[in-house]
Amino acid sequence: MSRKNSKNLKRYIAPDSKYNSTKLSKFINRLMLDGKKRIAENIVYAAVDRLSKETGESVVVSFEKAIANAMPLMEVKSRRVGGSTYQVPIEVRADRALALSMRWLIANSRTRSGRTMIDRLSSELIDSYNNTGITIKKREDTHKMAEANKAFAHFRW
Repeated sequence: MSRKNSKNLKRYIAPDSKYNSTKLSKFINRLMLDGKKRIAENIVYAAVDRLSKETGESVVVSFEKAIANAMPLMEVKSRRVGGSTYQVPIEVRADRALALSMRWLIANSRTRSGRTMIDRLSSELIDSYNNTGITIKKREDTHKMAEANKAFAHFRW
């Protein structure tokens, strides 16, 4: 591989077939295990249908609000300065915030108790929509960590 710094080319993600949303397509791809995309699609579509019935809004709007509620604004990054390591608070880019919120939602729904993955994912999405639950707690903990280390903000790159 070339050592030259190549341009950051983002991969094109095709929107999902049912709702024509790229965020939903990314979520399906992240949930997918062992290349079983049809199973992941069925799980996500059933979960977001339950979310939209619970909230009374359209599927895409309620899903995007649940994702937006889980997105972190700040996080800490380790930075080594003169022999000691500091946790430096940095702002999170929009694409990383989206990836983190999806990762947290899926991981927390997998650890949640429930009968099926559809039940667990839909309840986690509903909790995120209502600003409660494990994923929102994770976001708040990340913000608290960044707030606590605000004194080291001058070590930012």
